[in-house]
Amino acid sequence: MILLVTYDLKGPSTEYTQLYEYLKSHDGWSHYLASTWLIDTEKTPDEIIDGIRPFFQKGDRALVVRFDRPYQGWLPDKAWDWIHKHKE
Repeated sequence: MILLVTYDLKGPSTEYTQLYEYLKSHDGWSHYLASTWLIDTEKTPDEIIDGIRPFFQKGDRALVVRFDRPYQGWLPDKAWDWIHKHKE
């Protein structure tokens, strides 16, 4: 399943290295928008929120939802290729 993880971080990006590494640790990931990741995982949104919580600072915000059809947007071909590969 693909989950969409989006966030609003208050600190400098260099303070979130562990968050980025956690997101990259899943079966697959795509990161073509500044504050948005798609991750291929068997985990639930609750489990992902629990997993990223330790890396967040006061005032940071996050949203994790299941990425499912219908969807549409303007992304590079590589991003759409990743989505189609992982939606199968």
